[in-house]
Amino acid sequence: MENNKHPSERISPSSVYYCPMECEGEKVYFEAGKRCPVCNMFLVPIEERADYKSKPQTYSKTNLPESFHNKLGEYYCPMFCEGEKTYLTEGSCPVCHMHLEVIDEDLLAGSQHQQLNNNQQPTTNNHLQTQAGKYYCPMFCEGDKVYDSNVGCPVCGMDLVQIPGASGEVAEDTTYIDLRRKFLIALAFTIPLFIISMGGMFGQMPFSTKTSGIIQLLLTLPVLFYAGWFLMMRGYRSFRSGKLNMFSLVALGAAAAILFSIFALFFLETLPHSVNHHGEAPLYFESVAVILTLVIMGQMMEAKAHQKTGNAIKELMQLSPDTANLIIKNIEKKVPLSEVKVSDILRIKPGEKIPVDGKITDGSSTVDESMITGEPTPEQKNSGDRVTAGTLNGNGTFLMIAEKIGSETLLSQIIAMVNEASRSKAPIQKLTDRISRIFVPVVIVISILTFFLWWIFGGENSLIMAFVNAVAVLIVACPCALGLATPMSLTVGIGKGARNGILIKNAEALEKFNKTNVLITDKTGTMTEGKPSLNQIKSTGTLSENEILKLAASLNQNSEHPLSGAVLNKFKENQSDYFKVENFENISGKGVRGKIDGEEILLGNWALMQENQIAAEEDDSQNAATVSYLSKGGILQGMLYFLDKIKSNAKKSVEYLQEQNIEVVMLTGDSENAAKAVAEVLGIKNYQSRCLPHDKMDYIKKLQSEGKIVAMAGDGINDAPALAQANIGIAMGTGSAAAIESAEITLLKGNILGIAKAKILSDALLKNIKQNLFFAFIYNTLGIPIAAGLLYPFFGILLSPMIAAAAMSLSSVSVILNSLRLNGVRLDKN
Repeated sequence: MENNKHPSERISPSSVYYCPMECEGEKVYFEAGKRCPVCNMFLVPIEERADYKSKPQTYSKTNLPESFHNKLGEYYCPMFCEGEKTYLTEGSCPVCHMHLEVIDEDLLAGSQHQQLNNNQQPTTNNHLQTQAGKYYCPMFCEGDKVYDSNVGCPVCGMDLVQIPGASGEVAEDTTYIDLRRKFLIALAFTIPLFIISMGGMFGQMPFSTKTSGIIQLLLTLPVLFYAGWFLMMRGYRSFRSGKLNMFSLVALGAAAAILFSIFALFFLETLPHSVNHHGEAPLYFESVAVILTLVIMGQMMEAKAHQKTGNAIKELMQLSPDTANLIIKNIEKKVPLSEVKVSDILRIKPGEKIPVDGKITDGSSTVDESMITGEPTPEQKNSGDRVTAGTLNGNGTFLMIAEKIGSETLLSQIIAMVNEASRSKAPIQKLTDRISRIFVPVVIVISILTFFLWWIFGGENSLIMAFVNAVAVLIVACPCALGLATPMSLTVGIGKGARNGILIKNAEALEKFNKTNVLITDKTGTMTEGKPSLNQIKSTGTLSENEILKLAASLNQNSEHPLSGAVLNKFKENQSDYFKVENFENISGKGVRGKIDGEEILLGNWALMQENQIAAEEDDSQNAATVSYLSKGGILQGMLYFLDKIKSNAKKSVEYLQEQNIEVVMLTGDSENAAKAVAEVLGIKNYQSRCLPHDKMDYIKKLQSEGKIVAMAGDGINDAPALAQANIGIAMGTGSAAAIESAEITLLKGNILGIAKAKILSDALLKNIKQNLFFAFIYNTLGIPIAAGLLYPFFGILLSPMIAAAAMSLSSVSVILNSLRLNGVRLDKN
């Protein structure tokens, strides 16, 4: 830590800051450059505190202390205020007052799983570089196990998905390319095979039946042993492991058909008369080829869909530039991004992408942050403002200091989070997994029963009919579409959210949000801008409102108080020059003073006026406002009223949520007057003021005890206990690392409109998943009895293996196309 720097310029590696006077005890903040609201001193990095190193800073529910394994049944603070300390009985933490939680087997198992996940999953740049190019099962049948190539999942048999790299320089996933090549080869052999097998329908073939059969066999071999061999191997591995899946059915049906056809071709005379019809062998080579070709086509389309739905992550990865303009001793040098270090000074030129997170030190420009926040309008950035890696600079040039690099940047955290979310499982997905495990052996049993029933009661050619219908059952019942129903929707939905500034930590959050009936929200920074703005100027003397504003702005040039920024922002709208100020003095806790044109100007609170015998009455007519008084030459000239402005889209968002039967409750630590003013404007009937963190948490517990599903929206810092207690935590505000880690959903732009968007996305996602499950089950439900020949006695309808394969592929295609419809969902409801 560079203690020789000014306190406002010191950067905490952990982004945690505290007041060196400890005016608020253990309270910490998560933004550099701020002042203590009590003593007005600059906050400094937590690492400078003498006892910091002895304090555990990394414990969480997913990273428990080792000692907890020997303390089953004891209780701990979920915020780890006292590190590893535990208690023998229930109660509240003496530091944060949160309810103590029990150490049980589920807690320890969850921590071990997450630590394994963190070790194997590419959540940082280093991990991405290590695992980039490897493959994982999108169904997570083996947890986070990865493979060097796409060998297919040995449990569910699905194609493995390639892990993207840390940068945009990731080669195109070869899965789709390989499958497309195999599909084209299979198609090239299957078309002539189909024509030859149906030769009698198109006229007499110029060769014998035996020769025709041999040609069909030769045309089938490349389809089976090259193009479709990976399907057969997946089926074989599933039987060997005892974990049956959809490829068990494909492999079993194809193997039975090819073996029967080869035997019939070369040993026709050994078959019973019912099979040897008119001396022609019953060959199903074309069935095997068509089945495998259609399944390969379905796998190819699935791989293409995975490729499309992964574009959100790839686009994010490509946002960061490869190089940066490093300034060393006033000399500019272009260096690889990997060489940029914290505290380096970088020059950002017009049209360039910002390489790292940091703060502007000189210059100004507009910055397009739409790729991160989803907001289309570029934002003006001036000296002191923060900028984010991956955003696009406008026409200006500025210098910036690098504060976060590599995996610590917001962009890297977003990539890791989107990756993690798209790889997380939801309760509906787990239900689908259980159904599949039961469905496959049941289908095999039905196929066996079909075979024997047709063999026994099928009449002439009963053996052939038994075989054909048994194979048809195996093919049409393939649960491929069932396995795709949820993961495809979740992948597309999470990508859609990421492109709109909605970061979803786990897929379960979207499902839970659909059931939410109460939203608890903070006021400051959530419903309001979180910073004061000058709302009104009232003249009480001879000066006009503009003159009062100019005097106040001239004094505030030298002040660091939050109200000063509001005055200066208002004054900049007029583009006027400041007065020259002499003998400026900052009066702690009261205001400022200085001389302008030889007359003393005072600007501050009522206590400052009283102290200097300025005749002024305290104005409380605007209960929600903060009032500053300005005097000139000992005479009160006017008052300035400051409000924490309500966000422009807050009312529309609250109204939408209320229309969705979600009760919006505002809990704030502000005064009754401030809370009431905001609640009345937004139409919020239920609100509470002067709430401490544990008050919010207790309120949520009360609602949960009544059976309510509660979502909590806050800034992810002071609201941490409530965010942890809520069924769904929604972090608002800056999108800092602390906010991202504290909630299931993070809204980058930090406005409540994002909650409405997340609700719309959640509703659309659940509807889409149910539609997908319908597509999967309707094909299986209708296909199995038809394939088994149940309708044959009544309507003479049978399902051939080819039609069965087509029906299976159509179910997969239906699910994929339906999932991609989520990309067209409008999240900006008017």
